[in-house]
Amino acid sequence: MLSDFISAGDRIELQQTERNEGLAETVERKTYFSQIYDLLSEDTLEIMMPMEKTKLILLPVDGEFEMVVYHETTMYQCLVRIRDRYKSNNAYLLTVELISNLRKYQRREYYRFSCSLEMCARNLQEEELQAVERNMPYALTPGLPLKQSIIVDISGGGLRFISAQRYEPESLLYINYSLIRKGEKKLFEVIGKVLSVQEMENRKGMFEHRVQYYDMDQKTREEIIKYIFEEERKNRRKEWD
Repeated sequence: MLSDFISAGDRIELQQTERNEGLAETVERKTYFSQIYDLLSEDTLEIMMPMEKTKLILLPVDGEFEMVVYHETTMYQCLVRIRDRYKSNNAYLLTVELISNLRKYQRREYYRFSCSLEMCARNLQEEELQAVERNMPYALTPGLPLKQSIIVDISGGGLRFISAQRYEPESLLYINYSLIRKGEKKLFEVIGKVLSVQEMENRKGMFEHRVQYYDMDQKTREEIIKYIFEEERKNRRKEWD
C-alpha cells in the first residue's frame, strides 16, 4: 500500500518535466517545495500548493512533474500529473495522480550535505591497519597526535574535507567529528579510505580530500543519514518561511 512508504506531512520536491504544457521550452526546469496533505487512494495524493515567500505558485492542471518524497530516512521518486487545484478549509491544495511506480530514490543514501564541521584525523598505525584490512577486532592506539581539518560535505557514504595535511590516496584514516542531533552532541569515530586528493587552486598548501567510510556498521550510517535529513529539513523550512 502507498501508505506503507509515504505519509501525510512528508516533504516533497516537484520538478518540471519537459512535457509540461504552457511552459516555454527556454525556461529552466525549476524545483518547487511542498508537502503531502493527504493520501486519497493508491495513486492519488493531495499536496499543499507550493509557495515562494508569501506567493502561491499556480502549477498548471495536467502538468507533469517529477516528485521526490522525503520520508523518514528514505527518499522515493515518481512521476505525477496535476488533476485539480482548489482551496479547502483555508488550505490551498493540489490533487496529483501518480503516473509511474513509486520507487526508492537511490541518490539520497549518498547525497552529500554541504556543511562546515570540524574534524580530526590521522593515518592508521601499522597494527591498526592490518587488523582493519583483515576485518579483525582492534583497538585504536590512544594519545596519538591528530591533525585538524574541516568537513565541507558529508553523506551516508563518506565525506569531503579540507586540510593542510595531505593524505595519500588509498590510505586508511582514523577520523572523528561531532554531530548535534536533538540538542545533543555525539562524537563519531570512523575509519575512512581516501579516494582522491588535490591541492586547492585558490588556497595553496591546502588539500581537498574525498573519503569513503570503510566497513561502517549500519547503525552508525543510519545516524549520519538521519542527521543529514534533519539538517535538510531545517534548511527547507527556512526557504519556505
